[in-house]
Order: sequence, then C-alpha cells, then structure tokens
Amino acid sequence: MVKRTCPGYDVIGDVHGCYDALVELLHLLGYRQQEGVFRHPPRQAIFLGDLVDRGPKIRETLHLVQSMVARGSAQIVLGNHEINVIGFHTKARPESGRTYLRERSERHRQQITQTLEQFNAYPEELEEFIQWFLTLPLFLEFDHFRVAHACWDQSLIDQFRAKYRTDTISAELLHGTTEPSSLEFKLVNRLTRGTSMRLPDDEIIVSSDGLPRRFFRTKFWLPEPETYGDLVFQPDALPPHVHERKIDKNERGGLHLYNESEKPLFVGHYWRSGDPGLVRKNIACLDYSAVYGGRLVAYRMDQPGPLDPENLVWVDVKLNA
Repeated sequence: MVKRTCPGYDVIGDVHGCYDALVELLHLLGYRQQEGVFRHPPRQAIFLGDLVDRGPKIRETLHLVQSMVARGSAQIVLGNHEINVIGFHTKARPESGRTYLRERSERHRQQITQTLEQFNAYPEELEEFIQWFLTLPLFLEFDHFRVAHACWDQSLIDQFRAKYRTDTISAELLHGTTEPSSLEFKLVNRLTRGTSMRLPDDEIIVSSDGLPRRFFRTKFWLPEPETYGDLVFQPDALPPHVHERKIDKNERGGLHLYNESEKPLFVGHYWRSGDPGLVRKNIACLDYSAVYGGRLVAYRMDQPGPLDPENLVWVDVKLNA
C-alpha cells in the first residue's frame, strides 16, 4: 500500500535511547511541544527503528515517540532491536521446539540488557510497549520514497502483502520466524537486519559490540562487486586476506540488488561514522552511531527526485550530558 504524501517528512535514524539528542534534533528541525507532544504541522517525523537498547534513556525515548505516533505527528518502522525485545518476551508455540521466540541465551540477554534494566521497575510499561510494537510496520512506502530499517526487498514484501493483506507486523508473523526457511523469517531478517555474507573458511571476527560474528553486513546496491572488501558495509573491518578475496560467481548470483532506478530509500542500522552523506543518489543511511557518541541524523524529505545531501540535518551526541 502506497501512503498518501504529506507536504514534508523528517526521517530520523537509530536513536537507541539517546533521548536528549532526540529532543535537540527535533527542536533543530522545528518541532515544538504542544500538549506534551512534539509537533510540526503539516510535517511528520519518520523513525527508522532501533529506539531501544544501549542508550541511557530508553523509557523516555519510547514515551516521546509513541506519543508522536499516537497523535499523528510521526510514523515508525521496526528495527531489529525492537524485534529482539519482542522475541525475548514472547513464548514460542510448543511445536517450534523453543521456549521463547528469541531464546534467552546470555548473548541475547546482553544485547538488550539496557532495556531490561531500565524497565526493571516498570514491567507493565514494557509489556505495553511490546504490544505497541506488534501494531507497527516493518516498512513504509510513499509516492516518492521508501523506508525500512535495514533493506528493501520488493519480492519478499509482495509475498508478505499477498499472504497477510497488511503492511504491519503481527504475533502470527513473528511465530513464523522460528523456521529459517519461512517467508516470515526471510522478510524480518532482510528488512530489519539487511544483507550479509558468511566469512570464508569458518573465520570469526569480533565486532565493535564485543560479540563474535561469522557473518558481515553487506552493501545491497552494487551490481558487480569483485571482492569481499567491495561489499562490506559495517564499522568492523574484515581481516586483510578476506577483504582482498575475490567473490565467486555463485556468491555474486545470490546477492540482493536495490537498483539505482528505484525510489529513494531510507535505512538505518549500519553504524556509520564521520560527516553524514548519501550512500547513493537514491539511498541514505541515517545511522551514524549516535549511542556511541556519534551523530543523530535526519533527512528532510520534501520533493520527489534524487536525494540531496544538503537536506541532511544532525546533532552531535553528548553521552555524558
């Protein structure tokens, strides 16, 4: 479903509980509190997901964004961190062989530890937010642009719409993600975690968050990459011998491609750094590692056509403020 276009949108990258920076950014964009809700009629904010985890004020961030969405001054797509929180708290169906949709391993607990700790005294609130997450979309499509947390895959989206007749998530859909070969797993994984490639020869790298990983995040817009290094799209570098390794034809054939002729696409997810810029004339990644002392970035989307780096707006995040 293509949504009716408003006069203007402000697309905002991964907040991760950086509430103070979010308030500063909203003020910079011209939003003001009216009856306790940030508004900028007739504009709308669009959040790219990953409101939760890692940051210092997750509860406050969720309350702010939920109130904006409820009052019509914002929309949001879910990120992988919201999906993780839902799965960690949702009992799996007996036939799945699991206890929870996301098993409560030490690694999974570590990934959402800040959210758990900050809601420790507010369990009812956390449950209410989880129920709210279950009403939200994984993607948004407008007349002249698209929004997803990590990647857009039209084929999977078409299959999802045909099966569920909706653009929003549901408990039924999430229960389907326990089977890796299912449409549900593929859809949620692609849209909220993006594209990735297994490291060759069973290699493991330790990422910036201290977790060992066998896969690395990849670009999804290169038609003819030659090496692993051409594809990498994450802050963690590949070992030099992997970076220079050639991609064989079978690997290249399995890559996802978002064409240059498609609508402008906004994503978060990828922990970029430095001065914000465009990925390509029709792709903008707005995650600039705010929760690690980077920048909280927005893009002012007004007119159809190629994206313009002059429309990027950001604030520096002061972690100790």
